[in-house]
Amino acid sequence: MLKQVSIYAENRKGTMQDITGILAEGGINILGSVTNDSAEYGIVRMVVSDPDAAVSVLTRAGYICRLTDVLGVEVTDEVGNLNHLLMALNESNINVNYLYLSFNRASGKPIMVFHTDSTYEVAECLRAKGFTLC
Repeated sequence: MLKQVSIYAENRKGTMQDITGILAEGGINILGSVTNDSAEYGIVRMVVSDPDAAVSVLTRAGYICRLTDVLGVEVTDEVGNLNHLLMALNESNINVNYLYLSFNRASGKPIMVFHTDSTYEVAECLRAKGFTLC
């Protein structure tokens, strides 16, 4: 199980650089991220090396943050592997709310990070189907 940091940020020039600068100053590595924006605000979702520290330094800087459980599934870098994962989830009637890519620095393999409503149950389901979770 991974902890994701969700950062609620104003959609303005320099915001991402501010966030990444704060994390860099805190010695926190960004392992994967996705940004969803609207006209005024956005949500930056990140898997980082130290989620609790990230929330702490970003909150002190005035950002609204929260931690969320997400799943990371290691896949082989081959055509169709994301589809294979999504088919397995669909066959088990599991909805994916959103997903993004990271990678396993040790193995060099991609990791699909995703959020679902029943994280623990989905993790067990995927393990039973032979998937490698991070």
